[in-house]
Amino acid sequence: MRLPQGFRTAAGTAGLKVSGKPDCALIVADAPLRWALAATTNTLEAACVTRNRGRLKSEGPVRAVVINSGNANCATGARGVRDNDLFATTAAAALGVPSDDVLTASTGIIGEPLPVEKLERVLPIVAAHLSDDAATLARAILTTDLVEKTAEVTLESGARIVGVAKGSGMIHPNMATMFGFVLTNADLPQGALRALWGDVVSKSFNQVTVDGDTSPNDMAFLLANPQVAVDEGEFAWGLTQVAQDLAKKIARDGEGATKLLDVQVTGAETDAEARRAARAVVLSPLVKSAAHGNDPNWGRILSSVGASRVALSLDAVSIRVQGVEVYRGAPGRFSAAEVSAKMVAETLEVRVDLAVGTGSGRAWGCDLSAEYVRINADYHT
Repeated sequence: MRLPQGFRTAAGTAGLKVSGKPDCALIVADAPLRWALAATTNTLEAACVTRNRGRLKSEGPVRAVVINSGNANCATGARGVRDNDLFATTAAAALGVPSDDVLTASTGIIGEPLPVEKLERVLPIVAAHLSDDAATLARAILTTDLVEKTAEVTLESGARIVGVAKGSGMIHPNMATMFGFVLTNADLPQGALRALWGDVVSKSFNQVTVDGDTSPNDMAFLLANPQVAVDEGEFAWGLTQVAQDLAKKIARDGEGATKLLDVQVTGAETDAEARRAARAVVLSPLVKSAAHGNDPNWGRILSSVGASRVALSLDAVSIRVQGVEVYRGAPGRFSAAEVSAKMVAETLEVRVDLAVGTGSGRAWGCDLSAEYVRINADYHT
């Protein structure tokens, strides 16, 4: 997959990961970008998040993003702030642009100082090998991920939207341990991009959960090198497709996951309530465990919806699992064995109708396995 025209990327190995795999990357534009940012709501906020939010408010130009996927540089005090600034300055010098034009992104272990000297050695080499290969970026940003995550849409105008993301654990709505980089050559005003990005993120990255933990480093970027005029409605559709595709891939690649949990709620009073109910279902450890065991336990699903405190008509609520109605105001007449057999699939679909309105929403998660515990028990060591 190629990046949209006007973007280049490259990756390198600074030695931040014990595995020796690529751990740093650059995204570079050939002209100042229009851009938008969504970031973690965690009160514990990494230095990169704080710096980028400051750049967002300043309305200054942006030409590049520098990324490391081996060290969070979070909860590291004043040194962490200085190291993050040096991270940006080093990348800027290698690219020949002002340091304020470079955004930063870091992910990895919390509380360990960023080994900037390693990055200083490798970033000039990385900057000398830029290309438009999206896979290079997708590989370099992985941590506990098992697969690379990319998505793309080409609009009728010829404008392209290409997304790259990482995320596998510590994933929860309101951002999570994930990075999302969505690049486009569509020409839209910055104000429109930022308003649209907030709406798209609420329907995609903020609707995915793996384990209920929200990290301090999460960010999703929309970067536009404006070259091709587009219809705003069509662009919004394409952007949503790319972001939701990435969100589903993050959920499917959840730590220890064996299947994707796809929950759609309809009949809510508002779309926001439907999204809240759907998130509650994919977050529930009991629902996730039942999904892993192929158990059509509709009581866990209904209880999770109720716990989200959305409006519903209890005597009319319906629940479908893999297309089979298991509840409609009362327990349904179904064969548990037959539904269980249908649940042995890569994607488990749950559909809930609250029967009180026209609002709808969707969320994505994964099953909960013993492997999740093993991965996180062994992670730091």
